[in-house]
Amino acid sequence: MKKLIKQQVFKDPLYGYIHVDYELIKQLINSTLFQRLRRIRQLSGVQMVFHGAEHSRFSHSLGVYEIANRFLTVPDIQKALNQRAQLIFLSAALLHDIGHGAYSHAFEDIFGVNHEEIGADLIVKNIELRQILDTIDSSFALDVSSVLRKDGRFPIIEQLISSQLDADRLDYLERDAYFTGAAYGHIDLDRLIRVLYIKDGQVVFKISGIHAIENYLISRYHMYWQVYYHPVSRAYEVILEKIYQRVKDLLLEGFSFGGNVEPLKNIIENPSDLDNYIEIDDYYMNGLISSFTKSSDRILRDLSLDFMNRHIWGYIDDTEENQDKIKVIKDSFKPDELKYFTTYRTVENSTYKDDDVKYGDQIFILLENGNISTLKEQSKIIESLMLSGVKKDPKFFYRKV
Repeated sequence: MKKLIKQQVFKDPLYGYIHVDYELIKQLINSTLFQRLRRIRQLSGVQMVFHGAEHSRFSHSLGVYEIANRFLTVPDIQKALNQRAQLIFLSAALLHDIGHGAYSHAFEDIFGVNHEEIGADLIVKNIELRQILDTIDSSFALDVSSVLRKDGRFPIIEQLISSQLDADRLDYLERDAYFTGAAYGHIDLDRLIRVLYIKDGQVVFKISGIHAIENYLISRYHMYWQVYYHPVSRAYEVILEKIYQRVKDLLLEGFSFGGNVEPLKNIIENPSDLDNYIEIDDYYMNGLISSFTKSSDRILRDLSLDFMNRHIWGYIDDTEENQDKIKVIKDSFKPDELKYFTTYRTVENSTYKDDDVKYGDQIFILLENGNISTLKEQSKIIESLMLSGVKKDPKFFYRKV
């Protein structure tokens, strides 16, 4: 657990500096796989709406690591985690998104992969990462991987990295708000850290900080509906999904492509092929799609031209009263085009979930008398928002001819 002779820092627009004290963290940041995250956008199609959203998974992952570093200033966390566990926490925070594919979630939906499972596998199986992690001990990589899998071996660390109030969300909400210019995502991070305690092996927040928690949850809710679920962004990502789908179908038909589709072909045949998976980043996909704009396959060519030139598809609410309009639109396409030029997509979100979630996923409140209560019981604002249920937005997307 060698420390650097001199602390290394990364200048960051949110935190001022991101601080690196351990040789292990420095080596992980310099690894090939972590540098790959520079080539994967954090917000995929959102950049087509908010032009400033050019930031990468690399900068987000550094941010999550920095928040984890700041969590370690909390006395209760220092007591709960020994030095090795603290290093597991920092490493898992840094590597939590190491398994993301090109344009993130669109890739996962079509090719049936899960970035968290891929990431957990890469931590254990990638030779370079494993050699770095093995400098601590032979089981260190397995322990870091188990945090991403949420195996329950390190419950406090899992709660701090992946719950309804965690280091991951605290960074991406603030970072995404900053780069999109949205006014909704500002979070009082310092206050949330000050009111964080560990009680009976559970992460809890002192009741005096409940207003900061309410603000965080409401900000998250607005960010989802105003930024992440923006219909133009969703329409753009649908084009990408359809490109993936067309490529997948053409590969299965034995179509001869002009570009290098071998990594995609290998992933289709074997989704657990890690070597080919890590070759696929945004740069690779952009180059491939650019080559598809000259494809002899008309459907693939049209989809690729739409994607490269921001020809955003039309969309309409998928409601009962719009079914006649949707039918007219669908009837305007040839039978072989329907699969690729039309689709239905529904997104949903709620302010806070209290039911049907794992114990560690909930937000618990530490009362003045030392008892632990739930956020729902202590916040009338959150309780009332929960009563409104889950908001859904079903839409029909179609290519404009």
